[in-house]
Amino acid sequence: MNASLCVTCPNRQSGLCGKLLGSSPEEVAPAPKQGWQRFFAARPGQQIAARNQISGDIFVVCTGWAFRYFQLADGRRQILQFLLPGDIFSTITIFDETFHFSVKALTEVQISGFARSKIHEMCATDSGVRWAVAKSCIDECQDATELATALGQFSAEERIAHLLLQLMSRVAARSVVRDGRYSLPLRQQHIADAVGLTPVHVSRVFSAFRDRGVLALSDGVLQVFNASELERIGSVA
Repeated sequence: MNASLCVTCPNRQSGLCGKLLGSSPEEVAPAPKQGWQRFFAARPGQQIAARNQISGDIFVVCTGWAFRYFQLADGRRQILQFLLPGDIFSTITIFDETFHFSVKALTEVQISGFARSKIHEMCATDSGVRWAVAKSCIDECQDATELATALGQFSAEERIAHLLLQLMSRVAARSVVRDGRYSLPLRQQHIADAVGLTPVHVSRVFSAFRDRGVLALSDGVLQVFNASELERIGSVA
């Protein structure tokens, strides 16, 4: 894998990558290219980053899905965010070389790592890069606020509906969605770890949603039959 992946990346025009590399292949990035970016791939279930690990790079998902999580000493796991193409592991990594979380591949993934020192240099000279970093921080803070609200105040149905609404919006921003069908390569255990429930409870909620004609999740595809009802259940607004 090499930098040619960035040339054809559909997410290049948005987010941090677009500012670092130029929003189009014709643009020239303001930072030196040689040695400041590296690539690697990971298999489904492979550990990509571990809590307390130190790295000089800031990582972005190029293709596939991963997830950022925190694991307790007894093995319990809280998924903090599902990472889609174009997502930075966490904006914290822009400022701190120590991971305060872990990251695991959900599907086959390809990852790009940018040298933190070079990004700091770009932030000092390029207002566009500074704004992209600030926007990433704002978005992550908003997501964390909504997650805390959902976990603390929502019922099981509301938590799952809220998670699905977030993922649907993010998937739709990256690919064409037809007939209310969204590619969500999640197992019930992943959803359970993201919303603080057991897989059995998650299964019951999905059965209830299916019986009421709201949605169905099967073989990694979410089919939404009643988007307005799902919005009513899971919205924090």
